[in-house]
Amino acid sequence: MKERTFWHGFLVVVLLNASIYIGCSGGLNVFSKADDIALGQQVKAEIAKHPQEYPISRDESLRSYVQGIANRILTSPVIENKDFRYEVTIINDDQTVNAFTLPGGPIYVYTGLIKFVDNEATLAGVIGHEITHADHRHSTEQMTKAYGVSTLTSIVLGNNAGTLAQVAASIAGNLAMLRFSRNDERDADATSFHALNSIPGRPWYPAAIRYFMEKSLAKTGKTSNLERLFLTHPPSEERLAAIDKLAREAGLPAPTESALNSTGYVRYKATGR
Repeated sequence: MKERTFWHGFLVVVLLNASIYIGCSGGLNVFSKADDIALGQQVKAEIAKHPQEYPISRDESLRSYVQGIANRILTSPVIENKDFRYEVTIINDDQTVNAFTLPGGPIYVYTGLIKFVDNEATLAGVIGHEITHADHRHSTEQMTKAYGVSTLTSIVLGNNAGTLAQVAASIAGNLAMLRFSRNDERDADATSFHALNSIPGRPWYPAAIRYFMEKSLAKTGKTSNLERLFLTHPPSEERLAAIDKLAREAGLPAPTESALNSTGYVRYKATGR
């Protein structure tokens, strides 16, 4: 009862203070940017209460390494909402190849993903993809689309407790709520590419996320490790082709070892505790 009262009160505050916003992808969003931040922090607190489902890694050197990649991506002029809280948390689960982002910035990366990718540039491409989901506010756009303004208003007025329970459960960490549209995925891929390509000094090959997609597609149906990835961020030949097209249009040369950093990444593939 207390949990339901909390989430009811939280959604009341969100909706009573919200206007209708147009997101970066052109969709309606009933949440303000401040609401995104508050929502993400509340969900982060809920996730921390479930260590069996989300075993948080205590390896600060690994977390700091991934946070450093995120921080450098955030220097790109392509990223708009730099005041969001893009804090990285590592989930100590080698059996899950995935990452996800909460509204307002919090980024979760599974050790299974860190071990799955083969170089730092690919990980940077994935992190840039996740940052975009928060920066372009895809989650709250999808929530607005899924439930509708009238339904959310009904929840506030207490007329639809069943839907309120579903929303609360989803916000509290149900990955099904983090499914994105094909347009969202294309947007996140493209923005990640442009963000990496615009960082001064261009430390990573901007199209390296293609290696993650290619490897994921090659393992389709062969391993359960990718189940959550295909649920929330399904790779596809279409996405792979779009990244390759961006690379051609940008006139990118073949990546060098320094632009991929496979050698330096080896020690992080071997860690994760």
